[in-house]
Amino acid sequence: MKDLKFERKRSLSRLEAADQLTALAAALREGGDVELELSPGTLSLRIPDDLRSEMEVEIGDGEIELEVEFKWPTAPTRTRPQRTVAETEKPTEGRSVPAGPGRNSTGVGRSKTAKRSASKTR
Repeated sequence: MKDLKFERKRSLSRLEAADQLTALAAALREGGDVELELSPGTLSLRIPDDLRSEMEVEIGDGEIELEVEFKWPTAPTRTRPQRTVAETEKPTEGRSVPAGPGRNSTGVGRSKTAKRSASKTR
């Protein structure tokens, strides 16, 4: 048995369908506690950072059916601590790149012409 099920079927214009998807996309982008305006009411959800998705397309009997489904657990999931930009960026000053095959001491790759010239002089 489901804890809650909300289902609504109705005809809408292409623009109304786009508006619904836009509102859903904004809620997904925001995450956390969100509210979706669904006539005749509002649906409040907690959307986690990670979720599962399924997209299904069926063609038959003169119709196309497109289903987009998102799933996530109702129990709160453990979240990783947010990292600041300063923690994720590594300083590039003073960092050396070891010279390897096809690289000179500055860490820049040599052109094919430079490689051919180097191999002829060996």
